[in-house]
Amino acid sequence: MPISKLLGGTFRTKLLAYATGFYRKKDGMYPQDAVVEALRYKEMGFKGMKLKVGFTPEKDIEYIRAVRKAVGFDIMLMADFNAAYSQTDARKIILELEPEKIFFYEEPLSPEDIAGYKAIINLTSSFIAAGEEIFGKISIKDWLKEGALDIYQPDVCSSGGFTECKKMAALAGAYNTAIMPHSWGSGVGLAAALHFIASLPNAPMSFEPSEIFLEFDQSDHPFRKELINDTIKYENGYIYVPYKPGLGIEINREVLEKYKV
Repeated sequence: MPISKLLGGTFRTKLLAYATGFYRKKDGMYPQDAVVEALRYKEMGFKGMKLKVGFTPEKDIEYIRAVRKAVGFDIMLMADFNAAYSQTDARKIILELEPEKIFFYEEPLSPEDIAGYKAIINLTSSFIAAGEEIFGKISIKDWLKEGALDIYQPDVCSSGGFTECKKMAALAGAYNTAIMPHSWGSGVGLAAALHFIASLPNAPMSFEPSEIFLEFDQSDHPFRKELINDTIKYENGYIYVPYKPGLGIEINREVLEKYKV
């Protein structure tokens, strides 16, 4: 059986995907190169995309504004800071970018700074997201109790696997708080995230529930598509949950042999 069914049932067969990429090259021109990349993702049918930022508040603000102007407001735009800033810098960025209607700001602060996240969460109508470095039900309990985030992003591959992440999702549901798992790395991790999200019931139940979005890495490396023989289906903004037994993928052993050390 597919993992999603073994975890309690498949509540969705496809997920709205947002593109992750925007890695900077040594000889790149920014924000120009980012604009070209963003327009390519829009042409591919993505309804959302997440920028890699954290290069000083001034540069980030210019960068995000340039991409927003290029793609328009019909695209969900997110920004991942990878814990680059203090509360002071994060506040400046968030307030100055309010007209750009960012969907969420990811990890603007250190992943341990619960008090810092509580201080910035109500500065903006955008969501504040973090959680790839929150490990297990005990850790997420403290964050939920403090109401520090709008969106929690545990990673199935590092936060305790399917069983622990299901417990984390149940706790988040008890607080009526969104779970949108982090997913970056190999095709195996992507397949695992798809099955995990497919197994999550809508919380709370509603007539038209909010969608759970999936991060879909678009960076060019052999462990994303080559490792699993490009078996994950993407089409017009949506990524489909594998339906075959287990994770629903086959590993290309030649890739493992090629890159092992």
